[in-house]
Amino acid sequence: MLTINPFSILSSVMPSIAMQIFVILMIILVIGGTILDMIHKKNVKYFFENAKKAKESATRTVSTGEKASIILKTVASDILTSSEFCTFQRRTAHLLGMYGTIIFWVTSFIMIFYYSTPSSITPPLLPMLWHIGAIMTCVGGFWFWFAIRVNVSAEGHPWYHVIFADLFVLSLLATQSTALLWSYTQTIGASGLASLFLILFILSNIVLFGGVYWSKFAHMFYKPGAAIQKHLAEADGSRSNLPEPADKPKQFGLGIRREQPKNY
Repeated sequence: MLTINPFSILSSVMPSIAMQIFVILMIILVIGGTILDMIHKKNVKYFFENAKKAKESATRTVSTGEKASIILKTVASDILTSSEFCTFQRRTAHLLGMYGTIIFWVTSFIMIFYYSTPSSITPPLLPMLWHIGAIMTCVGGFWFWFAIRVNVSAEGHPWYHVIFADLFVLSLLATQSTALLWSYTQTIGASGLASLFLILFILSNIVLFGGVYWSKFAHMFYKPGAAIQKHLAEADGSRSNLPEPADKPKQFGLGIRREQPKNY
């Protein structure tokens, strides 16, 4: 199963061009949804206005070399390793989901555009990475959903308590889960179940990529920019109009970190 390209098998009943058009449509939906999100929430306008204010209130000039160093450190720390998460569980779940999804999407694109015909000979590494990526996302995502979410772990809500903001994580988990089930049932020859999970896989992708405007999907594009702007503001002294941190050591214990919050 792990070394079989499910898109190559699917091409016997669905032309590869149809799969490629579907991928292109999903990309268009992401771009369109992100643009609408920017227009509605005015995120880009806020970032530019905030950067202008920061420049006016800066106490020192940051050189080009220092800016490049800050950006590289931010990418390596805040983005690639998610160091902003203060707990091991939350950070690990996020990294599993993030890298698993990236691996899944990249390998899906490669296999659909280059190895999605019945005669294609797919390098075994690609479908193996595709399956591993989906498994990583499911492990991190379901761990987050059942145990780490704030409204579950700290506010006492049951795991099945769903709000509209959960659209992104639920549709993401649905795509990866149905992809694995579709691949498995296709491999064992259960054509009926394979068709069912394929339909669910397609629908969950449409919800995931088509729901960008209503979900937290676009947040992935804003977060790196916000992190970079934050560190640049700290370097030039503007600090986003916030006061400097106290120069005294902690005197009152661990405070909020002394125990896991349980507020219900």
